[in-house]
Amino acid sequence: MTLTAEDRARKIKIILFDVDGVLTDGSIWIIPVPVAAEGGVVSKMVEAKGYSAHDGAAISLARLGGLKCGIITKRISETVAMRARDLKLEFVYQGQAFKMKPIREIQEKEGVTLDEICYVGDDVIDLPVMRECGFAVAVADARDRVKAEAHYVTPSRGGRGAARDAIEFILAAKGVLDQCVDAYIDESNPIPPSMDIGKGGDLKS
Repeated sequence: MTLTAEDRARKIKIILFDVDGVLTDGSIWIIPVPVAAEGGVVSKMVEAKGYSAHDGAAISLARLGGLKCGIITKRISETVAMRARDLKLEFVYQGQAFKMKPIREIQEKEGVTLDEICYVGDDVIDLPVMRECGFAVAVADARDRVKAEAHYVTPSRGGRGAARDAIEFILAAKGVLDQCVDAYIDESNPIPPSMDIGKGGDLKS
């Protein structure tokens, strides 16, 4: 029997994201910043990225729905580490050229099967994981060959709500999306800081 995207989404316990092109629009800004040095002033190159607030809020919705979240990316960047701390992500893997290695580590640590893992990607480096995981998601502006192998393609582009689309699709398939939204905005019973973004996240390096 062929599983639908909804069938696959209902099994998910962990959702993992690529960063560049998924949580961002793929732009990498390299900014020279003057710093004092012996003999004068030199420029230090600082990397900057932009993230969607809609995607950030989705992480809280995911936690309310019982999901754990993380990132797996090839690049190493302090901006990614800062964002991961702000979102309190359970899994953070940088410098990963071969992404199945951290997937196997997560499986062993969490006691989950591949069918219970969702991965959201946009480029060919993501294909090995997308081919193995239970629910493979491509963002709207992913490479065509990546979208062709995905179980679900988000309506929104990377860095523009694609992560939110993926999380809401999973929660809707599980039948808990409305419940999670109601809990998120319930003034009489606010969610704990440990589950909410921007609440006690340490942005220090």
